[in-house]
Amino acid sequence: MLGNLADPMIYMLGFGYGLGHMLPDAFGTSYIAFIAAGTVCSSIMMSASFEAMYSGFSRMHMQKTWDAIMNAPISLDDILIAETTWAASKSLLSGCAVLLVAAALGLVKSWLAVWTIPVMLLTGLAFAGMGLVVTALAPSYDFFMYYFTLVITPMMMMCGVFFPTDQWPQALQQVAALLPLTHAVALVRPLMNDTVPVAWGMHLAMLALFAIISFQIALAFTRRRLLK
Repeated sequence: MLGNLADPMIYMLGFGYGLGHMLPDAFGTSYIAFIAAGTVCSSIMMSASFEAMYSGFSRMHMQKTWDAIMNAPISLDDILIAETTWAASKSLLSGCAVLLVAAALGLVKSWLAVWTIPVMLLTGLAFAGMGLVVTALAPSYDFFMYYFTLVITPMMMMCGVFFPTDQWPQALQQVAALLPLTHAVALVRPLMNDTVPVAWGMHLAMLALFAIISFQIALAFTRRRLLK
């Protein structure tokens, strides 16, 4: 938990208090309040991705834990469901920890923030599934750096964690609208600021779609790798 909490807290407090002193009323609120919601979502993304990839790859390839489990009457589908659920659950703990710190700092405006908990779990499922797709394709741990550099880092920059997505040119706004982190932030930020999110059904549907499709792709790739 300390490892998962330290990175988002550095972002939230460093940017929030450091850059926030130069942007006292950014985007209709204090900058640290603005970035707190984005940090909750980014912590879920990072925690679910790390667990699904590095820990999942260790159990699948290095330790052969999945092979041992499949000697019991348990299918590969069961293992993938368990890995996805575990990664999402761990990311939920990380997100809740950041949310509690934000609340202690007075950055949570109402009890509507309780509804961020199911949003965080759904976000964790989406990123866990995406991480397992990469795990199924990875020949080694080094392969994961491509995913973090080319997918995770751009999402951190583009999806409203540090600034609103409408600051981008129109073409990049359309790209951001297709990324799961954008929809997580669009739900969590209003809830933490005592507002019902606009188009909340669409955002939830997009996260659920990412979770379902990425899991199915991960299952197909993992079957091809382990059951060939």
